[in-house]
Amino acid sequence: MFGEDLLGGRRPTRRPPNRYPLWRYLLIVSIIALGMIYAAPNLYPPDYALQIAPESSGRFVSQSMIDASVAALEDAGVGVIRGEVTPTGGLIRVETNEDQLRGRAVLDDQLNPSNTERAYVIALNLASTTPAWLEGIGGKPMAKGLDLSGGIRFLLEVDIDSAIGKRLDDEASNVRSELRDARIRYARTEELVRDQAIRIGFTNAEMRDRAIEQLREDYGPPNYTMDEQVVDGRPGLVIEVDAAYIDEIEDYAVTQNIVSLRNRVNELGVSEPLVTKLGSSRIEVNLPGVQDSSEAKRILDKFANLEIHLAAFPDDRPSEVEEMPYEGRVERIRREVVVTGDRVTNAMQDFDPETQLPQVSITLDSIGGDRMHDATRDNIGHPMAIVFIEQKPIKQEDGSVVLRDERRLISVATIQAALGYRFRITGLSMREAQDLALLLRAGALAAPMRIVEERTVGASLGEQNIERGMYSVVAGFLLVLLFMPIYYKVFGLVADLALTLNLVILVAVMSLLGATLTLPGIAGIVLTVGMAVDANVLIFSRIREELARSPPQQAIQAGYDRAFLTILDANVTTLFVALILLSIGSGPVAGFAITLAIGIVTSMFTAIMGSRALINLIYGGRTLTKLRI
Repeated sequence: MFGEDLLGGRRPTRRPPNRYPLWRYLLIVSIIALGMIYAAPNLYPPDYALQIAPESSGRFVSQSMIDASVAALEDAGVGVIRGEVTPTGGLIRVETNEDQLRGRAVLDDQLNPSNTERAYVIALNLASTTPAWLEGIGGKPMAKGLDLSGGIRFLLEVDIDSAIGKRLDDEASNVRSELRDARIRYARTEELVRDQAIRIGFTNAEMRDRAIEQLREDYGPPNYTMDEQVVDGRPGLVIEVDAAYIDEIEDYAVTQNIVSLRNRVNELGVSEPLVTKLGSSRIEVNLPGVQDSSEAKRILDKFANLEIHLAAFPDDRPSEVEEMPYEGRVERIRREVVVTGDRVTNAMQDFDPETQLPQVSITLDSIGGDRMHDATRDNIGHPMAIVFIEQKPIKQEDGSVVLRDERRLISVATIQAALGYRFRITGLSMREAQDLALLLRAGALAAPMRIVEERTVGASLGEQNIERGMYSVVAGFLLVLLFMPIYYKVFGLVADLALTLNLVILVAVMSLLGATLTLPGIAGIVLTVGMAVDANVLIFSRIREELARSPPQQAIQAGYDRAFLTILDANVTTLFVALILLSIGSGPVAGFAITLAIGIVTSMFTAIMGSRALINLIYGGRTLTKLRI
């Protein structure tokens, strides 16, 4: 009985018919007021802007830097509205999309000089113009999809050579292990991989022949070919990758990177992103409705990974050892990798309970956990090293960007006990810990990438088609508003007001939830309008029927009460369908489903409870002899 009473159903009481208690009126007014407040940010269109964000935690954006950047933009003829310092960096608002594109090049030349690491991320932005008091209570405009208002488009290129080189490095490490286990002596060489092939020299031809027999099963056709050649003046063996297998490696690298990018975008909370393969080595990322792309840009082209090595043993060959600086001294670590970031299933940034410094808690998959356990079980008391790998973009004189790998030893600790699937990493700054946790959690990249193009994109459907679509929605809405008073008199005006409030509350809820409005979403709104009007039509038709055998006050109450279950059944079944579409659909289907689901709930409130409250205010408690409906 509570549900029926809340929505205006019958409840045994001595109260006169068609009267609400005060608390119910206050509840309705409060909901409508909140709806208007949180729908209001959609009345303020965003400004085109340029976002300046530090690449590392050691840099910051000052007001003097913003002032200098604004002056540089104005000297270049870019229309600037104003510049400001934000908690994450700086923001410069410009007048047009063309100013935004030209201004990015100007700021990039000023803040990121040639032949230096990228110091600041210059990203395209749609800056909110919502008043501060609205933002202070959580008000924000509803994001629009690429098909309506566009968004940010990134084009990334996968470094295929690095993918092939990484695969060959892994295979070279396996070759070393097999030869060492079989006690086959090979020449000491710093790098076995050269010119996309594994080249191994041996002390004599006999050792080479033994190596061929040992490796034939794993490194023969169809993926590899082995040839006897002279390597560094010694009898040698060259293992080359077959062309078809190279194509397979390339396809795997791009596919794996697409999966990782989708996970990264999901971590950023972007609604309905589109990540697709473009050509053989490029990936297109479309972020609809994005207003702050600096964080997305910094994360999308960031290549960060980790490697876990054992410290070198005294009898290790120089070719098997790598020297790296660490806390003012040089540490010798084995080149052989125990575990890499691609074996991570979960990574969370938290704090060391003893030092309160940032750390990353790592969980490995079964293979990674077994490898970690095997490596540490037999080496208790021996040091273990963690290498942090980061790829940094370097701007060249000609304006192009090249990527440079930076390997840094961040931790050397003695193994106290056999480790398993869980461990932690320290020695990182807060920004590095957050980025590493996000990137590892999203999935390791199979190969590095770089952003080759970034731009804001317009609505994919074209401005004219969007205007026609919006005109059709407005025209349909106005026709409904015109028809209802003509056919249902005062009751029609009440339905029009309830319908308008329904749209306001619907927009407010979607804005609060951060839902993205797409063209299918607009179709969901149109369907919601139709269902809301349909509910009122059912109620008013029922009142007309009741007037033939009951007084007006009783006819009004009976009309609402007896139409309630019919309306509830129809809306609940439609809501189930919307929820099913939302759970199994994606992209446009999900956009339609979420708008429809929210619209059903809001229309139930306005069409039944809202319109009933207005009718009660107009007719409740009065002596009626005739009812115009």
